[in-house]
Amino acid sequence: MKPEGIGFRILKSFFPSIVSRKVRIPIKSPREIEFMRTAGAIASKILQQLAREVAPGKTTGEIDSLAAELMRENDCKSAFLGYRGFPGYICISVNEEVVHGIGGDRRILPGDIVKIDVGIIKSGFIGDNATTVAAGDVPLETKRLLAATEQSLFEAIDHARAGRRLADLCGAVEEFVAPRGFTVVREFVGHGVGRRLHEEPQVPNYRPQGKTPVLMPGMTLAIEPMVNAGVPSVRILEDGWTVITEDRKPSAHFEHTVLVTSGEPEILTWRPREALPEMLGLPAW
Repeated sequence: MKPEGIGFRILKSFFPSIVSRKVRIPIKSPREIEFMRTAGAIASKILQQLAREVAPGKTTGEIDSLAAELMRENDCKSAFLGYRGFPGYICISVNEEVVHGIGGDRRILPGDIVKIDVGIIKSGFIGDNATTVAAGDVPLETKRLLAATEQSLFEAIDHARAGRRLADLCGAVEEFVAPRGFTVVREFVGHGVGRRLHEEPQVPNYRPQGKTPVLMPGMTLAIEPMVNAGVPSVRILEDGWTVITEDRKPSAHFEHTVLVTSGEPEILTWRPREALPEMLGLPAW
């Protein structure tokens, strides 16, 4: 396992370690869960406020600056700023940029899709969530990409239940998007989250081979499908952070922090759905 950048990056030669070694997954206490609920609610609030600001003519740097202001207003800190040298308050990625984009002078154009990933620290605990926003009207295939990616997140969340295997949760993403003609990024994955931005376990968006951990109440997972319109392969730009699709086709990213309970999964970063097919003028799945 090799953490690299804001999200875990997995090299294929390291992948067998996910299923062959014992993984120690932190179990949160009731008090810790309350702190995580607070952090998750703030992260969600900030993400929703930023998403409303996405519009043609805005720069990605302006949205990053607004994120800094909102974090100050909510008495929290960015979980990303300074992490391994990352220079932004949020990750903001446009079109073929998958994740880890840095806010700057890039101006959002009509028809762009903008991925915003917000991670905050409040009282020592982290809330982590992401969404993809269309800047005006986008092509039909891009709408399908957004709807499929968001739905795949909820397919995975439905498996975040005590007694389920992690592999079932992970596999739910690819098993939903692949029949619809989309691919999942394999080098970057979700992760456990809590006092640290990256805790065990790794949460890939495809089904790992072999035996994976059984989920237990108190586990908190950042589940984050990264889905491409074209090939699954990606590369990192010269800035050392921004991940783009190899074929330059669009990519979508949605994320929630989720608590495994003895009952229904609890979304700690809850927000209203944003890309249901009917909201985008598409037929139901």
